[in-house]
Amino acid sequence: MQNNNVDIFNGLTPKSLGYYFPAEFAPHDAIWLTWPHKEESWPGKIASIYPSYTEFVKIVSLTERICINVVDEKMRHSVNERLALAGVNLHQVQFYIHPSNDAWCRDHGPSFLIRNNTEHPKAIIDWNINAWGGKYPPYDLDDVIPTSIAKALDLPVFYPNIIMEGGSVDFNGAGTIMTSKSCLLNPNRNPHLNQDQIEKYLCDYYGIEQVLWVSDGIVGDDTDGHIDDTVRFVNEDTVLTVVENNVHSKNHELLNQNLKELKEMRLLNGKQLNIVELPMPREVIYEDQLLPASYANFYISNGHIIVPTFRCDQDDQAMQIIQSCFSTRQVVGIDSTDIIWGLGSFHCLSQQEPSSL
Repeated sequence: MQNNNVDIFNGLTPKSLGYYFPAEFAPHDAIWLTWPHKEESWPGKIASIYPSYTEFVKIVSLTERICINVVDEKMRHSVNERLALAGVNLHQVQFYIHPSNDAWCRDHGPSFLIRNNTEHPKAIIDWNINAWGGKYPPYDLDDVIPTSIAKALDLPVFYPNIIMEGGSVDFNGAGTIMTSKSCLLNPNRNPHLNQDQIEKYLCDYYGIEQVLWVSDGIVGDDTDGHIDDTVRFVNEDTVLTVVENNVHSKNHELLNQNLKELKEMRLLNGKQLNIVELPMPREVIYEDQLLPASYANFYISNGHIIVPTFRCDQDDQAMQIIQSCFSTRQVVGIDSTDIIWGLGSFHCLSQQEPSSL
């Protein structure tokens, strides 16, 4: 390939070329991470997140290759030492010098596509980002990471030229995306596009046929309602969705509304969704701020489901419910009480690279 920054497909869409974005529960080649280094994302607390973060890396490395974006060689060396001390198998870890603004690889990382074709079986979408509606500039380094990774892996790149974040969509692997109106229809993302136009971009670039919309996200979520805090596909026709039974909680009514909408949805084959309700944790409040703690922000690896926990009674119940949905993977809970001060958890921090067909 001469230059993967050139549109080698002459403006054709991924869908027209047979590409699609697999479900997270499909096999992975690797996980992509951007090592956390921005102190402003965890004010006064960044040092406290590393024990849980490295434990996350350690569990995923048991069944997946770990690809980590680091700012420079100095960071690569220090991260390598930290992972070694945590007992991570370093033979499973690869580092890439890709300078970044922040750590949220779900949103700034590459969206990997696959197709059943021996020529370019894997490709990357490089969506534009604007730091969740311009909230946290600068974001220029994050915005180019997908193309940097494509160069490193010698993969072709598609450029839709609209704002899109990986945490805003979830996939069933059979033609359907779940997302939220509060995020993707927010005028701070793509004010020039209406709902139908956004759906067309999703279908054309992710290679899907159907977009299902819930209304809102949880309180405290600075992404304006990413779906990976509220509704997650666990197979082609089943979702886990968070509910808040405390009627005094600010999340109670909006999550009830999402639940009502999910019950009315139909998949491409006409089937209703199988809906499994997942409790919200006890409210996590730090410096008088309600944080977006949610058990739905789990990562599905080849061998495990890594679930954020929050030092409360609901932790065990949530893990048991999630385990009931994944008979071939082991649920592992990792304390996310400090990580959530950054307003995201393990799913937000990671992006899977699917295995080729």
